[in-house]
Formats: sequence, C-alpha cells, structure tokens
Amino acid sequence: MKKTLLSLTLGLGALAVPASAQEIVNRDPQIVQLLSEVSADSLRAHIDGLVSFGTRHTLSSTTDPKRGIGAARQWILGKFRQYAQQSGGRMTASLDTWTLQPDGRRIDKPVEMANVMAILKGTDPTDTRVFLVQGHMDSRVTNVMNRDATAPGANDDGSGTAAVIELCRVLSKSNFPATIVFATLTGEEQGLLGAEHLSNRAVKEKWNLEAVLNNDIMGSNHSNETNIIDNTRLRVFSEGLPANMLRDTTGRIAQIRNFGNENDGKARTLARYLKEVGERYVENLEVVMIYRNDRYLRGGDHTPFVQRGFAAVRLTEMNENYDHQHQDLRTENKTEFGDYAKFMDFEYLRKNTAVNLATLANLAKAPAVPQNVTIEVRNLTNSTALYWKAPATGKVRGYYVLMRETHWPFWQKKFFTNKLGMTLPYSKDNYYFAVQAVSEDGNESLPVLPVPNLR
Repeated sequence: MKKTLLSLTLGLGALAVPASAQEIVNRDPQIVQLLSEVSADSLRAHIDGLVSFGTRHTLSSTTDPKRGIGAARQWILGKFRQYAQQSGGRMTASLDTWTLQPDGRRIDKPVEMANVMAILKGTDPTDTRVFLVQGHMDSRVTNVMNRDATAPGANDDGSGTAAVIELCRVLSKSNFPATIVFATLTGEEQGLLGAEHLSNRAVKEKWNLEAVLNNDIMGSNHSNETNIIDNTRLRVFSEGLPANMLRDTTGRIAQIRNFGNENDGKARTLARYLKEVGERYVENLEVVMIYRNDRYLRGGDHTPFVQRGFAAVRLTEMNENYDHQHQDLRTENKTEFGDYAKFMDFEYLRKNTAVNLATLANLAKAPAVPQNVTIEVRNLTNSTALYWKAPATGKVRGYYVLMRETHWPFWQKKFFTNKLGMTLPYSKDNYYFAVQAVSEDGNESLPVLPVPNLR
C-alpha cells in the first residue's frame, strides 16, 4: 500500500521534465534502523505492565503502591528514567503535577493530577522546535465515576500509552536537532484534563510546538457489529480550520476563504505529512485521512491543542470495537465485554507505533520550515512563481515544491531545487502549492503554503 509522490529534479526558471517521471522513495537509513527496533513483544510487555495496576481511573488511589493511577504513573516514570540513562544526559523525566478541585461534573473531590513526561532535548541550541507525542494513561468502565472497579484499559488507552513508552525507549539513544517530548496524560476520560493542562502550559511557556501526535485506541483490528478484521489501515483525524479562528480579528478567515485554503489548516497539513512519511517507511499500512477533528460523541487529547492553534492530530485504529471500550467486565449472551489485552493485535500496534516514529524522526531531523513563502499573483499568467527565504535553523540541501490539484486530497508531485524560488509551467489558478526545506539526509520539514504577493 505504498503511495509515493512523483519527484522531479528542477531548477529555477527553465523546466526540464523527463519523458516519463520516475517514482522515487527515499528512506533515511537511520530512521529505517530505528523502525527495526520497535517491537510487538515490547509493546505487549508495556500493556501488561499497565493492566497490572487493576485500574488507572483518574480518581483512583494515588498512594497505593500496587493499584490505581498513582502506582501506574510511578511505573511509567520509572520506565522513562530508565531510558533516559541511555540518552547521554539529553533526556529528563518528571511528573508534571497540579491539584484539581471538584468541578460538579466528573471531578467530585480534590485530586492530585500528574502527567508523566520525558523530554529528549535537541542537539542544536538554536533550534527551538518541539514535537510532542502523547497518549492517555487513565482508564474507565461503564460508569465514568466508578473509580473502584477493575478497568484494564488495555486498548483505551493502554495502546497509546504503550506506544509513547516504546517510542521513548527507541528514540532516547538518538540525536536530533529539535526536541521531542513524550507524554502520558491523565484525566482524559474525565474531560481531557491532562491535555488542557499541558496545552495551556505550552502557551504560557511559549513552546515552539510544531506538531502534536495524539495516540488513542490504536491496537485492535476487529470491529463489533460489522465484524471487519483489518490491520492494514490506520485513521488520522484532522480538523480543517481550528476553532480559535472563529474569534479571528486579523482577516485570516477572509483570506483563507478568498484563496480557497479551507482544507489546508495546520492539523490537515500535518495529517498529509504523516500519511506520506508513514506510508513511505511502514509496509502494509495505509494511513487513512479523516476530515474531521474526531468521531461522533467522542473526544480526544489533541483537541485542546487544536483549540489553542497548534497542529495536532489523532491516530486511531480503523475499526473500533465498542464491546471493549468503556465497559464493565462481564459476559452477556456469549459476548465478553471489557478492554482486555487479549483482544488486541500487537503487530498492528507495532505498525501504528512505527508511523509515529517515522514522522517524529523525520520532523526532528529536518530543518525548520522555509520562511516568508510567497506566490506571485500580480500578473495574469499560466505559470506559477514561488519565492521563500531559508529556514531559521538547520542545514539545508535544498527545497521541495509540492503541488496538487485543488480537488485532490494529497500532494501529487514534488519538485526539487537548491534555490530560493521556482517557476513552474502550471497555472496558479488550478493547483495548490507548498514548500518544504530538505536536510542533507533528505528529511523534509512540514510544508508551508505560500501567501499571495499582492503588492
């Protein structure tokens, strides 16, 4: 299911298109090696460890050493600190704690909250970019306020938490110019509380947070009702335009509407990038873009980040099984209910975790995005002229200009140049364009859509 872009090598000005375009798949050997280290057995061990705490309900015990959310987060912290020892001092691990008072909804007592975080500091002191991967550690049964019942939470969201732990294990030994943050969040089932806290912190501390990968329910391949079994497809949910644009007073919405860029918000751009890079590196997996922020009647920890203007997406299995989500443990009419590890597919979880790794590593190795990307629109022409400035940080081998038809969901062609501009014999009226910076190893930054040059 490998999908690749048509890659043509061009320079500024004259066009030299070969008679038949060649499909080129460039894989970074370092990323290929890292992907080989992601292990289904290791992921299974992480899940078993999380399930062993009985329940990870947000309101469960924070002091019992063997059962409850407190024991689980200490166990995760221990894992992060163990992996930090192989980072050469670049990784730190900690609990980000705060206290919540009763809210009259899903918090009925004062509770000590804690996100578990590991930060792999980038090696370039001038590179402030941050890439965040997360899952939520808390679990629940049918009654969201039942803190006492056993709630294994193997797939929801042990799968996302295990993926974050595994990514930390594998990536902690590597050097990247940019910073990667690994976070297992609390309070998702009680109202996205850990994500609200962390996204607000990112704003207050002025993180240069370029991408958020939220992993939630990503380890099962067998749906109920339809009985579809498929471990070759992974959904990525992305919002077209973030909610904070509804309060826009700068004219950005008018500009987006005028030039038809409603389908190219930050989250949607990140989703396209994740699809292209994920399918480039992970065999037998299609990343399916879902053009909405989340499922009906459900929510996820990417949403508080989207609402604050960050590029955030949700990765979720293709066919969910609601018999094994938010269920009391029981058997009815020969159907077993409950979120147990035995209902998961760990090879599928391995592939989904690998999509995260390929995306994170490619982003963290890439230069920063090109600056001041513009498209020339002052003259009536049937060609397209694009100009930009070099990224603020990173060693650049060149740039890709991406192109797609206006009705097409993904980038269709990419053109390489080592200059700071390119003229293409394609009408600006008929296509969308974007520009990526490319590292010496071939790692691409996120695409930047051009701003029309109206002066």
